[in-house]
Amino acid sequence: MAKRGKKYRVALEKIEKGKKYSLREALEKVKEIAFAKFDETVELTMWLGVDPRKADQMVRGTVVLPHGLGGREKIVAVITQGEKIKEAEEAGADFVGGEDIIEKIKGGWLEFDSLIATPDMMGKVGQLGKILGPRGLMPNPKTGTVTMDVKTAVKETKAGKVEYRVDKTGVIHAPIGKVSFDVDKLEENAKTLIEAIIKSKPATAKGRYIKKVNFSATMSPGVLVDETRLL
Repeated sequence: MAKRGKKYRVALEKIEKGKKYSLREALEKVKEIAFAKFDETVELTMWLGVDPRKADQMVRGTVVLPHGLGGREKIVAVITQGEKIKEAEEAGADFVGGEDIIEKIKGGWLEFDSLIATPDMMGKVGQLGKILGPRGLMPNPKTGTVTMDVKTAVKETKAGKVEYRVDKTGVIHAPIGKVSFDVDKLEENAKTLIEAIIKSKPATAKGRYIKKVNFSATMSPGVLVDETRLL
């Protein structure tokens, strides 16, 4: 741990204290100071002027990033029936089924990153709330994972669809790619995500919506971004 601590401190020294960088400068700095031996994930963190305890101030949605997220492709499971089974299989879903998948999940099987369900199966999928909910895997219409358009849902998830959701402290954490991405790709992904979050501003949110923004790699300190120069 001491070794990691030293590398972290060295990375921290390369960030100008109190400075707010432009979006591109911040991403360049994140790439410069990343020190892990693996290809770290670059994450956007945004502090929002909302009260997530109020249902009408929940900020949540999904967006397909133009350059994906890198790393391994997401493993997608689909719970459906009838002709939609074939549609899901042809779209590239890794696991497709109906009550058989529900029973497997009840038994503790969770070998997937994303679960998509058609509306006609949600009555039965609802039984899995206590298992899927805490893991963020419960299908939800707001994130496009409860839909009859199984083909699009599977393809978008495989392509690098990102879900963003404000936590109980009013903060969003979401990945935008890997340290190995060039700055142009990271910048395009970041702007796509930021635009989606801005469009998701609740009508009831008062005052300043975007309070603070930073980028960081998995192991590295965060780099502050000038919130007035995001796009």
